[in-house]
Parts: sequence; structure tokens; C-alpha cells
Amino acid sequence: MMKRSIYLLFVLLFLSLSAGAKEKDVAVVQALVQRLIPSYADNFQFRKVKAIDGKDRFRLESDRGKIVISGNNANSMAMGLNHYLRYYCLTTISWYADIPVEMPEVLPAVKEAIDVEAKVDKRFFLNYCTYGYTMPYWQWADWERFIDWMALNGVNMPLAITGQEAVWYKVWKKMGMTDEEIRSYFTGPTYLPWHRMANIDGWNGPLPMQWLDNQVELQKKILARERELNMKPVLPAFAGHVPAGLKRIYPDANIQYLGKWAGFADTYRCHFLNPEEPLFATIQKRFLQEQTRLFGTDHIYGVDPFNEVDPPSWEPEYLSEISSNMYRTLTAADPKAEWMQMTWMFYHDRKDWTAPRIKALLTGVPKDKMYLLDYHCENVELWKTTDHFHGQPYIWCYLGNFGGNTTLTGNVKESGKRLENALLDGGSNLHGIGSTLEGLDVMQFPYEYIFEKAWNLNRDDDAWLHALADRHAGTVSQPVREAWDILFNDVYVQVPRTLGILPGYRPEMDKPNKRITNDYSDTVLLKAWDKLLQAPDCNRDALRLDIIAVGRQLLGNYFKTLKEDFDRMYAAKDVPGLKARASEMREVLSDLDKLTAFHSRCSLDKWIADARALGDTPDLKDYYEKNARNLITTWGGSLNDYASRAWSGLIKDYYSKRWDMYLDAVLLATESNCPFDQKELDASVKAFEDAWVDSTTPVTVQSEGDLMTYARFLLKKYERRIH
Repeated sequence: MMKRSIYLLFVLLFLSLSAGAKEKDVAVVQALVQRLIPSYADNFQFRKVKAIDGKDRFRLESDRGKIVISGNNANSMAMGLNHYLRYYCLTTISWYADIPVEMPEVLPAVKEAIDVEAKVDKRFFLNYCTYGYTMPYWQWADWERFIDWMALNGVNMPLAITGQEAVWYKVWKKMGMTDEEIRSYFTGPTYLPWHRMANIDGWNGPLPMQWLDNQVELQKKILARERELNMKPVLPAFAGHVPAGLKRIYPDANIQYLGKWAGFADTYRCHFLNPEEPLFATIQKRFLQEQTRLFGTDHIYGVDPFNEVDPPSWEPEYLSEISSNMYRTLTAADPKAEWMQMTWMFYHDRKDWTAPRIKALLTGVPKDKMYLLDYHCENVELWKTTDHFHGQPYIWCYLGNFGGNTTLTGNVKESGKRLENALLDGGSNLHGIGSTLEGLDVMQFPYEYIFEKAWNLNRDDDAWLHALADRHAGTVSQPVREAWDILFNDVYVQVPRTLGILPGYRPEMDKPNKRITNDYSDTVLLKAWDKLLQAPDCNRDALRLDIIAVGRQLLGNYFKTLKEDFDRMYAAKDVPGLKARASEMREVLSDLDKLTAFHSRCSLDKWIADARALGDTPDLKDYYEKNARNLITTWGGSLNDYASRAWSGLIKDYYSKRWDMYLDAVLLATESNCPFDQKELDASVKAFEDAWVDSTTPVTVQSEGDLMTYARFLLKKYERRIH
């Protein structure tokens, strides 16, 4: 009798726990709906179902007036919700918190139930760089929407590196380093991604304690939300990067310089502790223990040694020992540890990362314990040239953007074909799909497109594209569909690279800039803009962004044509022609600034306001603003204008001023019959740039009138000139 009572008690407990888990997933996705579309929350019903063959899945159907979404966990149900919003409500969810969700008055019924299954079990998102180019000044409201966006797109393995400096601060302090040594080792907040990747130390530091404390609490919220949405966050681990000051405490430790990076002076070079050193294992253990105490763990860690820098030795035997010893320290600290490694360095430094060296690094770790991110597959699929990464599991990734450049770039259609091929022929060790974009200030659609490929939706590109156009317009609009046919098939065709429009680069005489070449004609782009502007209205936020993005690209491309004319007229000493072209170039810059003022995400004031809002004293506000200004302009090292953005306010107050200096200098030289002095101009421009970065003059951005009206005015103004 006693045994039976115990058995019944056990069964009841098991059922209770199972019901609790089921209710938790349902409650989590219900809370997501409440955040996004609270007035529609009662119209949805969520049901937990079992996975089939271990694969994530969702089901959509209507039942007694409710939209019923079933899934094996909250993440799958969120993907199902987004599928309903996209294809039934024609709704685009922005990854930005300040963009409202636009909904129809009446929710459409699901006439026939649909069942969708995931093709891969891992869907990765983010890049170290995104934390600098987009996220450094985000607060919880920004993260909350972004995490919801990731769940809605099925992401279940996000890079989660916020707050690690506070962990390192505690580790280094316990090891005897001073507060000044530690915080001066860190960079400023916008540059932390490149510090975390062991590219630079100290630039724009020291990092304030206020930042460290703020980021700890933020990371706790981020991880709690990601985990409840069934995500497995990738936290950092120790990859050998140590402060120079550590040599004071451990003078005999094998600590060496890493290679120079991006033109930065030796002062900012990073130091590397050899993993053979017993001290390496000590630091690894202390870091992971402290990080786990603060943030918990999901046992997968980003470990990225030698990104864009030379290792102490290129000998394959050394590289194999490095990875083997690093993995040993990981598992000594966490026996369940798995290593995630980006493979960008194999592409970036491909002359040095020969096949034997890649093999040595990868095979130093036991098979299935090192996940590799095939980082830039729209350009080079490394799985094809590395014997499928020598059997280590990998994730196919679309990068799509460098530096947060606000341009139309990305061979999206071709990338879709490559991904489909990889899913067929990429080998059994292809475990996932991901995206590694550097900045979010771009079109969302390539990332929606890639992440949908992770599910068996059986939707061809034409059907997908027309649905995209419809939800951007908020209705079925044939002209908008035609515009997107052009954009998808004829404009988004080039491999992404650092790519801006000419107005965003430092002026130089008669020198082609490789960062502004386009693989399409301006007449094609003009036609796409014309079609977009035939929409009945631009009340939908997504369409407003389309109109601005295409228009600024068109004007930016035309500015390049004018600049080439201007330089030819200088060679011909044609003063009237120079004056006419200079006037027109200034006019284009003014029009660009006005066009981009119609959206908060296309303007400088929000970037700076977010930076200043994080400071709690005037000095901290100024410090954060300087970091924000620096990154998107002079950057540092040899990276000037790497993160150029065609933003209102930045065009008017920064880019236009540099072009005025150029135009005036060329005109003066021509009228004075003197040679134009590029070096003299460069010195003047640099002085202006440095003063602008140090400035705290308030930025004001104001739009006048209506976007559609103004854009149509610009179309009429420029269509004959561009033809």
C-alpha cells in the first residue's frame, strides 16, 4: 500500500511538473503578444505540443473565433505567431522598440490549418560588431523588442556578450590589478566589440564604473528573457586576451603581443597569454565561475582567438596545441562546455590561414565540441574549401552588412540559392542557419528571408517577395510589388562589403573609391523608386523606410556622377562648369538631409540622444556622446568613415561641411590658377573632423511636410538628370 501511495504521488508530481512546463511556454508567448499587440491578445490561443523526431514545429488554425497557434515550445509558437502576422495580417514587426506594430482592424481567419517544421535545430544571430555599431546605448526597452523580434524569427542561439567587462573587472581585481589598470585596459563603450575580439585595448577609455554596473543588470534581464523564449545564449569565455598590466604581477608568464590591427599605434595593441601556461586555466576558471554566478550558463561559449591579428606562431603544431589547450581549460571549468568559433579570420587573413593551419586549429578540439560559424557565406562558403570544417559542426551564416553602412547591398537571392544548396549538400555536420550582420541600420528583409529558410514553408522567391511587398504597403499594391521585383532581382545583387554612398566619404580629387561601386544601373534604381512612390500612401513604417532607403541611394549615386564631372572640369579649368556642378552637389546634399529627416532611424539625433541618456552626470553624458560621434565618423586607426551613415543631421553638420571645404578649395585653386593641394585639404578636413567628434553642440533634425509629397517632388526633380 505504501509503495502504491508513493508511486501515485510520483505520478502526480510528474504530471504537475509537465503541466507547469507546458503552461510556462504558453504564458511566455502570451506575454509576448501582450507586449506587441495588447488589444489583440484575447484573439489568440496557444497550445503546447510535442516535437516530432526532435524537430521544432508550429501549427496555425482557426477555432471558434480564435487564432490557434501550437508549437513544441515558446520559440516555435513565436515563429508561428509571426507567420500569421506576416502572411495573414500583412504586418511587419520592426526590430526597433519605437516602431509600433501596425495591425488590421479585424484579424483574418486561417481558412486551412498549416503545419510547419524546422529544417535545422540551431538558428544563430548577431556579431560582436553589432554591439558597437548598433547596440552600445540600448536600454531594456530596446532589448526587449529586439529579443521578441529574434523569437518571432525563430532565433534560438543569440550571441549574448553584454556585461562581460564587469566580470573581467572582478577577475582582474582579485588577481591584484588596480582599478586604473583595469578600466584603462578596456576601450570606450562603442569600441568594446573590438576589445573583446582582442583587436585593440584602451582606445577611448578608461571605461566608467557606471557603465560596468549598468550593463550587469541589463545582461541579467537580457538572458532571462532569451532563456524563457527557449534560446540558448552564447556567452563569452577566456581566449587568452590579457591586460598588459598582468605582467607586473606575473613577470615570468608567457605573455606576448598580438599583431597590429587596422593602423592603430602600438599603444593600443593587445597581449596574449599562451594557453600552455597554468595561469591560463586559472583565469579561465575564475572568469567562468564569476560569469556563471552573475549570469548562469548554457554551456556554449564564444572563444575567438586571433581574429584579424597574427598568432604568436603560424606553425600547425602550435595552432593545434593552442586549440587543444584552450578547450582543456574550458572543460576543466565547465565539463559540459562547447566552443563556438567564428571563421571570419580564415577568410579575412586567407593568405596566412592555409589549409594545414585551419585543419590544425579545428582538429585540436574533439569532434562535435566546437561549433563553427561559416561567417560570410554570401561571399565565400568556407565549408566547401575546408573539407566541411573537418567534421566539426557548423552554422551557415549570411552577413549582409559591414559597419552599419546605410546602403542597398546584399546578394539576397543568390544567398538563398546557396543556402538551399548547403541544406542539401552541406553534410551531416551542418547544424544550423544564422546571420552575422555588423549593424541593424539596414533593410530588415534579407534577415527575415534567410531565417525563413530554416523552416519548410515551401514558398518560392516570387511568392515570398510579393508577400513582402504587400505587408510593406499594408495592402496588395501592384506598383510596390513591381518595385520589389526590381530591388530583389536587379539591385540586391552584389556581395556585401564596406559600402556607403560617396557623400559619406572624405573628399578626394579624381580618386575612385572602391567602397562606392554598384553592380546595377541608376536607371533601374530610379524605376524602383518611381514604383514605390505610386503606392496609395506611405502610412506603413516599412514602406516609409523603403522610400527613404531607395531615394537616398539614388541621390548618393547621382552625387558620385556629379563629383566625377566636377573633377573633369577642374582638369579642363572650366570655372563656370565647376561652379554649376558645385552648386548642384550642395543641392543634392541638402535634399539628402531633408529626405532622411522623415524617419527617426535615419537621423543622427537619436543616436546621440541615446548615448547621452545613458550618462548620469554631465561629464559622462559628454563622454558617451564622444564615443558615439567617434565611431560613425573618424573611428580610429585607418578606419576613417568605415561606419559611414547617410543620416539626417550627420549629412548637414558633418558630411556637407567636408564637401564644402573640398568644393571651395578646388574653385579657389582654379580661379587663382594654382594647383589644388590635396594634402593641405586633408589636414584642414582632419582638424574639422576631430573638432566635430569633440563637440557637444546639440543636433537638431526636423522634417517638413509629408514624406510621400517630398519624395515625389525629388523624383520629378532628378529623373531627367539621372536618365
